[in-house]
Amino acid sequence: MLRKKITKLLVGTNNKGKLKEIRGLLPNNLEIYSPLDFKIKSPYESGKTFEENSLIKARYFSKRSKMVCLSDDSGLEVDILNGEPGIYSARWGGKKGDFKKAMNRVFKELDKKDKNWKQKKIKARFICALTIYDLNKKLISSVGKSEGFISPIIKGKNGFGYDPIFIPKEKKITFGEMKAHEKYKIDHRFKAFKKIKKFF
Repeated sequence: MLRKKITKLLVGTNNKGKLKEIRGLLPNNLEIYSPLDFKIKSPYESGKTFEENSLIKARYFSKRSKMVCLSDDSGLEVDILNGEPGIYSARWGGKKGDFKKAMNRVFKELDKKDKNWKQKKIKARFICALTIYDLNKKLISSVGKSEGFISPIIKGKNGFGYDPIFIPKEKKITFGEMKAHEKYKIDHRFKAFKKIKKFF
């Protein structure tokens, strides 16, 4: 356990959308850096779970930057697709991380499973695993989940990733249609972050 609170932090992601969202959850008095500041490329993620991949990134970025690192691994699980895309959520967008392509792939896979899926409530969830790593040891990991359904069409230009096709439970609009402050209160990243707030 850290004896003192973290005041400088590397957020271990080269995804600008994710970086912006994590910054929004962190205290304002924190000095925040990203791998882009050090020109560090992302590591290969060989884990079988979100938690394993989150740890791989946190350890890798921490050791290369010599800083305390907070890393996130997150993605979308669709029940009828046996949990896919899951840990491969970003990879479904191809080398360029094109999430329009990724969302259309979700639709194609759903079409293969059930031609009438658009008339049904297709259960899905976002999962976020966060890890804080301090040079030589893992300090904490936490996981947050946001349950919901797949939208039959892409809606909204806010957020990033699969946000425009995910309707959270008890809401009628997608994460992509929500304002940032609305989404922050209920999303998977916020839920995971609540468990590690004490470090800041």
